Amino acid sequence: MSKLNLLKATLNEAIVGREKEIDFMLIALIQGGHVLLESVPGSGKTMMAKSFAHAIKGKFKRLQFTPDVLPSDVTGISYFDPKTQEFIMRPGPVFTNILLADEINRATPRTQSSLLESMEEKQVTIDGETIALPEPFMVIATQNPVESQQGTFSLPAAQLDRFLFRLEITYPSFEEERRILQEFSQAPGEVKTSSIIDIEDVLQWRREVRKVSVHEDIKTYILQIIHATRQHAHVELGLSSRASLALLHAAQGHAYIRGRSYVTPDDVKLMITPLASHRLMLTAEGMLIHEPKDILREIVESVQAPVEAMAR
Repeated sequence: MSKLNLLKATLNEAIVGREKEIDFMLIALIQGGHVLLESVPGSGKTMMAKSFAHAIKGKFKRLQFTPDVLPSDVTGISYFDPKTQEFIMRPGPVFTNILLADEINRATPRTQSSLLESMEEKQVTIDGETIALPEPFMVIATQNPVESQQGTFSLPAAQLDRFLFRLEITYPSFEEERRILQEFSQAPGEVKTSSIIDIEDVLQWRREVRKVSVHEDIKTYILQIIHATRQHAHVELGLSSRASLALLHAAQGHAYIRGRSYVTPDDVKLMITPLASHRLMLTAEGMLIHEPKDILREIVESVQAPVEAMAR
């Protein structure tokens, strides 16, 4: 069994009923993206993020976001030491391989924005000095739905656009929840994964995924979907160029974890909703009658996919 398949099997054993979400998180890890997990409290978001991070032999840090967390609490600070008469850099929790940003929407917009540079450029600027972050660097953020919680702040569009995927965590099925009761009744909240892959394994996957071929017809298909979002009557702000690149890379990542060296139209279709639903901004009328995922489904059904044989 390859290390990638071993990692998937280990995570699927430790995290009950989240096979699809684990695949998306692996794609984000391999393609250098970030993931936003969204669900009501108590649905296992934090446990899933911690289990995922613990399976990798790298640095892991968790930051619990609250309204009083400052940007410097995230990125770090440069302070003057009177003993040495020098400025000393104190790195923040962002200097890690995997950062768990727990309940990110409880932080103020100013603090949320402190992650923008690190998520996009993999670097941090403190007092005019730019410092590169470790490789790989991945943010796994969790949030509760804004409309049902007090003391939360909506993530701005620029922040949402940095997340490769937003995954809506649903309630487990009856049998999945039975298994959760059986496995975690003695040690609730215990992380059941151990480190099984190295940082070098992740970097090797990142080099290999670039070799997954994408036919010109697939690229055209992606562009047709992207442009259709910009022309939809109920969409105020369609998908950006960053989103089109993200969709291409996500499709490559899905093909890679499935053991294929080429992208198919189905790879693109499977990536659309978790990749694009948080990036669409609907008109006032559109919000009354649609959800972003409904519009995306309509667009995918209206755009003709290339013949699969052409994707090879």
